[in-house]
Amino acid sequence: MDNDKNRLVSLQNQILQCRVCQDTFGFEPHPIVQGDYNAKIMQISQAPSRSVHETGKPFDDASGRKLRGEWYRISDESFYNPANFYIVSMAHCFPGKSSGGGDRRPPKICSEQWLSKEMELVDNEIYIIIGGFAAEYFFPGEKITSLAFEDKKINGKPAYILPHPSPLNMKWFRDNPQFTAERVPNIRNEVHKILGINSIGHKYHLI
Repeated sequence: MDNDKNRLVSLQNQILQCRVCQDTFGFEPHPIVQGDYNAKIMQISQAPSRSVHETGKPFDDASGRKLRGEWYRISDESFYNPANFYIVSMAHCFPGKSSGGGDRRPPKICSEQWLSKEMELVDNEIYIIIGGFAAEYFFPGEKITSLAFEDKKINGKPAYILPHPSPLNMKWFRDNPQFTAERVPNIRNEVHKILGINSIGHKYHLI
């Protein structure tokens, strides 16, 4: 266990120093990663937003507020507890804006060089995959609209796929109201169970 912990800390330090994409981005990369080797939940999304790039805090934006407050219904303290969530992305850095106005696609080199190694070292219980790019990486050829309603497995462990909670994704939520009404409560229950959270009314307490 200590060996895995030390190896992960060493790997995280390498990630934080990575500047492979600097010429491609045209600005100083700011790798974001947070979590311990024994985190209960490994959450893998697409890439940090511009605001996360600036603050260095994962999901410190409108998407994160929706994810924590509306979907998971957990406190910031629970979400940012490194023993609860290993928070990582396909790309560890904000990739910059595309000419179309959205963010650029996560560069493949990042997941190939870093994410696969992190997954080997983190002893999580479940995976939560967020966004179409991340879903495509793990389940190539399958559509996010179908995956969001299915219980899947990654490395033999339960995996739940979420559409990105970004405000830019509102059309998907309007077109698929059953996700928020039916699927989110099921995933929330799994998150609470894994974290040992007992829901009482609208308040959530660690058991």
